[in-house]
Amino acid sequence: MAEEKKVGQVTVKPEIETDKKDIEEGKALAVISYFWLISLIVLLVKKDNEFVLFHARQGLVLAILATVFSLIPIIGWLLNIVVIIFAVVGIVKALAGETWKMP
Repeated sequence: MAEEKKVGQVTVKPEIETDKKDIEEGKALAVISYFWLISLIVLLVKKDNEFVLFHARQGLVLAILATVFSLIPIIGWLLNIVVIIFAVVGIVKALAGETWKMP
């Protein structure tokens, strides 16, 4: 089970309930799911691990956003920088065995 963390006066609950075994087994797939369309493959292949599915869904959303933003001149290119930042944060959180829901 995921544990609650106390940050200052606020208790932070994890986004999804996973056990440590799922996290350890799924870290590599969770990380590569942030590399654009690979997330779709991960979603189709690894349906039994909630940790991997969480990160694959987020990776797929980022891939779709990056594709749409690429079609918009200048502003879209700048928005893609935000997408890249979210992907990096997602990768770091996946490596740490944590979930982080994008805003």
